[in-house]
Amino acid sequence: MTEKQHLTGFSKSELAEFVTGIGEPIYRGNQIFKAIHGRRLKDFSDITDLPKSFRDKLNDSAVATALVVESRYVSEDGTRRYLMKTDDGYPVETVFIPTENRDTICFSSQSGCPLKCDFCLTAKLGLLRNLSVGEIIEQVIIALNDVYGEAANTPHGTNLVAMGAGEPFLNFENLIAAIEIMSEEDGLFIVPNRITVSTVGIVPRIKEFAELENRPHLAISLSAPNDDLRDRLMPVNKKWNLDELMNAAKFFQESLRRGERFTFEYVLLGGVNDSSENARQLADLLVKYGLTRVKINLIPHNSAEGLDYEPPAPERVKDFKAILESRGVSAYVRTPRGRDIFAACGQLAAKSEPNLVGTP
Repeated sequence: MTEKQHLTGFSKSELAEFVTGIGEPIYRGNQIFKAIHGRRLKDFSDITDLPKSFRDKLNDSAVATALVVESRYVSEDGTRRYLMKTDDGYPVETVFIPTENRDTICFSSQSGCPLKCDFCLTAKLGLLRNLSVGEIIEQVIIALNDVYGEAANTPHGTNLVAMGAGEPFLNFENLIAAIEIMSEEDGLFIVPNRITVSTVGIVPRIKEFAELENRPHLAISLSAPNDDLRDRLMPVNKKWNLDELMNAAKFFQESLRRGERFTFEYVLLGGVNDSSENARQLADLLVKYGLTRVKINLIPHNSAEGLDYEPPAPERVKDFKAILESRGVSAYVRTPRGRDIFAACGQLAAKSEPNLVGTP
């Protein structure tokens, strides 16, 4: 039996090839694209502007959905976490973060993660597999449909962050293909300028990303200002050390458009990397490599059972930020969202119970 094609991951040209391959006129491809992405329909039977005979043919050879939502968790702060499964049984997690002026959807690029960052709960899963183009896109469709309903308009803009489970730059081709499809004007129309991709520092891919003509924003997870500490916290540093990473960041900086900046993410771990000296080292690191068009997102650690770290005291976070700013570095403290449902940064690990550690 031939495996059904997941059309959510098909570009317009791929859909054109698909429909002509099953004996249909080429314009049917655009109709399918607009239905799946523009109207966010997940069942071919609901695409009533297509002939019934064609819908039946589609149901025989293809699917518009490959993820099943197993659980949906809603935080006290309104954040939603979706625990899904692929058709071959692997977990996928997505987080919807509402604010007054925009929505943010944090999507995953892999099931699990291979990078073993010591402070991240997702690392405990290891890598299960890369997600397909369609599985990446479908996460966004599922979240929007849950909040607003299928085929409904959203009241304001949607931002995307590739900061869920997995390392996006280890699934680079599928990630970029998904972003291109999601940016189509007659589809989801979430353009690259509203998308941020986070990497722990896959140096060759940072350089490749910099050379993309129409690329999203970049965030680099740093979390240590020296090699000794970063080797311990983020083992990827043993492959690409801080010198290599900072030079890649400098290469990326040279590709920035007018007024654009990129981000370093720094997870603050109480008593580990949050000292005044660490803050000064971080500022010195930026100066050493001439990284002037950058901002620092400070992320107080999100505690969970199984992680041997605690967030720093609020005054320590305040002091760390003040030291950076005194050196001319733009620094911001990220407000945690969804800690109580394992939806905050570093907490995605396919949990099905509430988080009882480090929440109010």
